[in-house]
Amino acid sequence: MRNLLLKSIAGLLALIGILGILLFGIAWTFDFWRAWIYLCIFGASSTLITIYLWKKDSKLLERRVNAGPTAEREISQKIIQLLASIAFIGIFILASFDHRNSWSHVPSYLTILGDMLVIIGFYIVFLVFKENTFAAATIEIAKNQKVISTGPYLVVRHPMYSGAFILLLGTPLALGTWWAFIPCLLLIFVIILRLLEEEKFLLKNLNGYKKYYNKVYYRIVPYVW
Repeated sequence: MRNLLLKSIAGLLALIGILGILLFGIAWTFDFWRAWIYLCIFGASSTLITIYLWKKDSKLLERRVNAGPTAEREISQKIIQLLASIAFIGIFILASFDHRNSWSHVPSYLTILGDMLVIIGFYIVFLVFKENTFAAATIEIAKNQKVISTGPYLVVRHPMYSGAFILLLGTPLALGTWWAFIPCLLLIFVIILRLLEEEKFLLKNLNGYKKYYNKVYYRIVPYVW
């Protein structure tokens, strides 16, 4: 259990460190208040969720630790995860260049809105983790896995992606950049491809998912899609 927590925290610190290097290193300055606030929100939210899972659902934490292209079994998902990783990094690279060269002029109130969206996105992801112990980072069926149809799953079939999309759309605003919306929207498109593949997998392999699929109509956004 302790090793799992240490591995999780180490991975989180590595991620925050990489994001910090991308933001401050490329911008070539620490005078980037938007980045400081964003990293604090991102780090604090991720840490709180990690500690919660360590105390309440270590199995889910273990499932979430094993993530990324190498953790996937299908070649198509490896490619999708690789593209997602590249697009995610691209958001921060463009935000850093934007800050360095003053390409965008994003009002402070939109930055605050972006930070709020990031917090809301993390909160929705937390609700998903709280409700669904099978929310692994890879597409697979766990032993004794069952369909979850309570909590946020009553509203949409993929609430974790809903939270992730809110978080992602808030990130460029939080970092004060318009240009970073390009890789952000690309990342959302890649995640949608993953979502559709995941649905096909669940319909084929998870008992009871077809009934749930027919009951809950919307994937990400209620009354839209």
